[in-house]
Amino acid sequence: MTASTDLRDALKDASPSTLFKIAGLTLLGHAFFSVFSAFAFATFLLPPYPDWLQTPQNQQVMALGFAYGGATTVTLGAISGLAFLAWAVGTRKALLTCAVSILLAFVSEYAGTVTDYPFGAYEYTSQLGYKMFGRVPFNIPTSWFYMLVGSLAICGRILEGKDDNKSKWWWAFMGGVVLTLWDVSMDPAMVKTNHWFWQIGDLSNRSAFEQAIGNPIFFGMPITNWLGWLLTGIIVARVMLSIIPPSEWVAKVAPHRLPIALYAVNGLLPLAICFRWDMVPAGILGTIAMAVPLWAALRRAPVAGAAAAPIGHVAVSGH
Repeated sequence: MTASTDLRDALKDASPSTLFKIAGLTLLGHAFFSVFSAFAFATFLLPPYPDWLQTPQNQQVMALGFAYGGATTVTLGAISGLAFLAWAVGTRKALLTCAVSILLAFVSEYAGTVTDYPFGAYEYTSQLGYKMFGRVPFNIPTSWFYMLVGSLAICGRILEGKDDNKSKWWWAFMGGVVLTLWDVSMDPAMVKTNHWFWQIGDLSNRSAFEQAIGNPIFFGMPITNWLGWLLTGIIVARVMLSIIPPSEWVAKVAPHRLPIALYAVNGLLPLAICFRWDMVPAGILGTIAMAVPLWAALRRAPVAGAAAAPIGHVAVSGH
């Protein structure tokens, strides 16, 4: 029996309340590791490193943290997003949405690291742990999945739940925008902390437009990166919407705070790095970028269809 069959059977056998509890508990774990990582990069992982961190034992602990900490955090986030979707819209749709979104995000990231399209010339370091096919860290496409769950949940608070083709593309565009706003602070933070780096060549013989979008103008990052994020986000979101249509996002997903909290929590680490590693403008812009869709979503009353559950109840009673 394959691992995917085991997972499908496990989710199928789980009661709805159990799935919601799993989503809540893994969200709390995801939040714990996110908060700890933000604290670490804002204090003792900020160069120059303190003397106590230089001992062989602590160096080993730090190496283990870099190797497995990010993967653990992302895995918990993905499980939370998957379990929540399984509870909200059903196991089959949740598993298919998860698998397809991760696959499409991986294809885009792999193409990006090989051909420089659609993001620009970049390469991942070993700090994000295991690289699939030697190119793309496991963490990257996995995080695309659950962050798009959060992004589309936000869209479900502010957009009308129509299921026609035009509406699905509009939803996909807005979902891609909300996702890309996360990268305003994240890319400068991850480049600064050597999680990936840009390899921008000489663009002097290119057109003015190509130079404008290809030169590293934002803390080492070119505008092509955001364009690539937007394009990939739109495509992945559109496929997700073909499985779970807007009406279901509005009625079954958006009324709940969990996916919105999942989106918000992921701003902690990059913002902490930006503010503490001398990238205050990126921190300010990143805060505004993520705060706007969160504010727009939280100020709107959820559409009736499923009662919203307070995050505080998640770990103890489910829904």
